Amino acid sequence: MLPMARRQKVAAYKKITERKKQMKIAITSQGKDLSSEVDPRFGRAKQLIVVDTDTGDFKAHDNSVNLNAAQGAGIQTGQNIANLGVDVVITGNVGPNAFRTLNAAKVKVFLCKASTVQEALEMFKEGKLQEVASPNVESHWV
Repeated sequence: MLPMARRQKVAAYKKITERKKQMKIAITSQGKDLSSEVDPRFGRAKQLIVVDTDTGDFKAHDNSVNLNAAQGAGIQTGQNIANLGVDVVITGNVGPNAFRTLNAAKVKVFLCKASTVQEALEMFKEGKLQEVASPNVESHWV
């Protein structure tokens, strides 16, 4: 039998690797399903499709309240993402306020120019997307 400290380390490692396999990914979308086009706008995306990588289940979350927001769309969408328990966001662009909000919530951001949500998801799973360390557009990008 392993010593107690070793058993705890093994259990912690298993928990970490299990958590990495099971994650929620939000993809900005112009529609409500995986065949929808990726919305290049983060804060003003029409829909947020959240995919559970463990089960493959997905759910579209309406983000239309932020479509015509004069300001704060990225921050509000970032807060909504954090409240949904999302680990990763895939989008076309992310501004500085949204990026700070997501970063504070420990949500990783990946940029993607794929045409559909399904393609973006596959690119992520295949390791073809890189995590970004900073925003790629200015505030109030439309």
